[in-house]
Amino acid sequence: MPAMNRVVITGLGAVTPLGNTFAHSWHALSNGTSGICMSGQFDIAGLPWKATGEIRGFQTDNFLNSKEQMRLDPFVHYAVAAALMAAEDSKLIHCSSPFSAAASLAEGGVIIGSSRGGIKTLEKAVRNQQPADTRKRSRHCSPYLMPATTVSMAASYTAQKLGINAYCLGISNACTSGTNAVGEAYRLISSGFMGPIFAGGADAPLCRTCMEGYGTAGALSSICDHTASRPFDKNRDGFVLSEGACVVVLEELHTAMERGATIYAEIVGYGNTVDAFHQTRPLPEGEARALLKALSGAGIGPEEVDFISCHGTSTPAGDLAEALAIQRAFGEKARTIPASSAKSMTGHMLAASGAFETACTATAIRQGRIFPTINLTEQDNEILLSVVREPVDAEIRHAVVNSFGFGGVNAVLVLKKSQG
Repeated sequence: MPAMNRVVITGLGAVTPLGNTFAHSWHALSNGTSGICMSGQFDIAGLPWKATGEIRGFQTDNFLNSKEQMRLDPFVHYAVAAALMAAEDSKLIHCSSPFSAAASLAEGGVIIGSSRGGIKTLEKAVRNQQPADTRKRSRHCSPYLMPATTVSMAASYTAQKLGINAYCLGISNACTSGTNAVGEAYRLISSGFMGPIFAGGADAPLCRTCMEGYGTAGALSSICDHTASRPFDKNRDGFVLSEGACVVVLEELHTAMERGATIYAEIVGYGNTVDAFHQTRPLPEGEARALLKALSGAGIGPEEVDFISCHGTSTPAGDLAEALAIQRAFGEKARTIPASSAKSMTGHMLAASGAFETACTATAIRQGRIFPTINLTEQDNEILLSVVREPVDAEIRHAVVNSFGFGGVNAVLVLKKSQG
């Protein structure tokens, strides 16, 4: 069997409720700062779910011109911004105006996931066609409505902005989409594609349609303040819907070293499974299989894992299922491995969350600092995990990133401290 290429993360870019760059988002996360607030983007009158994770003060003009902004849904705005910032962080482009490439990216790739695509623009178009006053009805949809909202537009427009024409893939796999994007990029490079690949997730679901849809499904928290997202807490009652994007740059190790790139972490394992069980109810056995596949691919055992970045959405069923899955995969070791959920501070950014949590785990490995789970007042006594409640310094050799989604889709990554 031919040797597999080693795959490393060399660039990070993000737009989240915690900040409009990855550095600002990481600073807030690693210090336990919440990005959750009362919704201000759309009409929440009559809805019991009012807390959201909103992007604030984002300067779209820094990345897209006015025509591009009008023709693209916000989830594409966020994806492009995250990718360009990741490219700059990886020293592949210079973010001057206009952008200039430090190296040709034509032979690179883009894989970006989204759960909801351009749902905000679609909702607006439908409402314009059905106003309360029929005299104000719009007679035509925008000619950009369909291309602006398709899930793959985040990947293809990012490729257009970066001059990439070798490989492009849009993924929609519910809440695991961003993690799957990173995992599939890892597989592609490890099998011989030289990259670089820009991989991640983006979603902009803050609209009444999504709020009512997730809310009536019983998934959202009805707590109306910044403590609404409380993973693993006895009194958790659902997740907080959020928006954002995160893109990471993946490269073959020796290529990255030759050009002197910063290496945040190495990806060494990826597990992708489906429960084949239920449309919305999670199955611990399926999640555990993804964990075990990722560990097997990495060639390590439970005793070698020093940190678990949990999916941890704050839903009663989801958090318990994840805890049981970790117990199945890690045995008694599950009680002692430090674990945390970034969603306690970001809320659930759908596809963006898994990519952002991968970037944060890579940074935690490089800096030796584990981010906390906030709003955890009384841990559920059925969740037998060592949940970190305050920022802590720690040596992390290997870490696991969990992502699970509707339809029983499961994605797990294993990251390793890079030794070159």
